[in-house]
Amino acid sequence: MGHRLKIISGALVAFVSAQAVVAQDAVTWWYEAANPEQQAALTEFMIDKFNAKNPGDKLTIDYRGSELDKQLRVALLSGTGPDVVNTPGPSFVATMARAGQLMALDDIADEKGWNDRILPFFMDLGRFDGQLYALPKTYETLGLFYNKAVFKENGWTPPTTIPELNALADEMMAKGIVPFGSGNSGWRPANEWQVSIALNSIAGPDNVQKALTGQIPWTSQPFVEAINELDSWWDKGYFGPDYFSLNGEQVMANLAEGTAAMSPTGSWNFGLVPEYFNGRQDEVGFVGFPSGEGVPYPIFSLGIGSTFSISAAAQNPEGAAEVIDQVFSEEFYTDINNVWQGEWNMPLRDLSGVSLNEDVIPLYTESMAALASAVNENQYGYTTWTFMPPATNSYVVSGIEEVWLDILSTEDFLAEMDKIFQQELAEGKVADIPAR
Repeated sequence: MGHRLKIISGALVAFVSAQAVVAQDAVTWWYEAANPEQQAALTEFMIDKFNAKNPGDKLTIDYRGSELDKQLRVALLSGTGPDVVNTPGPSFVATMARAGQLMALDDIADEKGWNDRILPFFMDLGRFDGQLYALPKTYETLGLFYNKAVFKENGWTPPTTIPELNALADEMMAKGIVPFGSGNSGWRPANEWQVSIALNSIAGPDNVQKALTGQIPWTSQPFVEAINELDSWWDKGYFGPDYFSLNGEQVMANLAEGTAAMSPTGSWNFGLVPEYFNGRQDEVGFVGFPSGEGVPYPIFSLGIGSTFSISAAAQNPEGAAEVIDQVFSEEFYTDINNVWQGEWNMPLRDLSGVSLNEDVIPLYTESMAALASAVNENQYGYTTWTFMPPATNSYVVSGIEEVWLDILSTEDFLAEMDKIFQQELAEGKVADIPAR
């Protein structure tokens, strides 16, 4: 009996020890939403390859969807959560870093050569109070997708000014075509894409930069004119009757079918083009959104499509660093962008070793080159989710709906937005804004 107990006891100790090893060597990463094909791509090119290269670690990705931001904040406040912290942008990083929830990455960056591998502008967006806390997952922009076949059939050309845009949209409305294919079903923050476009293309990025650095208030006249223009598009029906019930994939389907002629949205939607413009990818175009008076054309609003950090409470910080290092490798860049464009445009300095297959539409590579050129020529703007602090950003998403639904005036919306921003600015929650 004693011998049997000894065997059972030994087996139990071995089991508990094995469990401890697994827990210690696990690397956890909470991700946002991804469809089954996208999850399969991350499994093949990230999880499987990482686990093969790092036999002492086991990476798991947990898909949290639209609740990711909220769940991350709660977890980090309690000292729990994933090892790899995937935030919506630099402003969220600033709050977490200053609350002591993230590891400083300077030593790791030096060890792994991240400063040499990643474009300096984007590295600087992850620095707060002189230390590096985050790396940008992808850089992205907002612009105007359009159906070339519909444009050709009607003799239209992409507009470059706001008056041209309004005249064209009125003509589309008269023909029963939705001018702006858009929708926020499943992703309410889609609202801020339109706000970002209006602020940068109408008020202009110079004014946005001044407001972000506290030089002028958000109630200034250029912003009033921008939000009034955006509200007029809603009132005229440019966004169509189904904005609150359409998701991103349905929007792209409508654009491909020609029931919508244009779609003001982000470069991440290049990932949907192969499916919805299957066999006719030459029929989709992407250009800068038209500019207001006195604003150069085109302005490409610059966005950081989430960031990577390591939790200060990480169970496996070394493993988390290896995961981030793999993300910023030429191998992963090539693998993932061959099957999933628009979401993984990591800002690597040197893409000479990247080889994208012929299935990747030329328009994507051309548009990303245009974005890089816009940054070099100072014709870039500021997306709200990248540069506004969290509470201000959250208010933009909800508040603009109240403007559209005639609950709030433009002036009241901007006054509340400015009130929240000024408080966050005073609390040090606004990300450092690089000089233009």
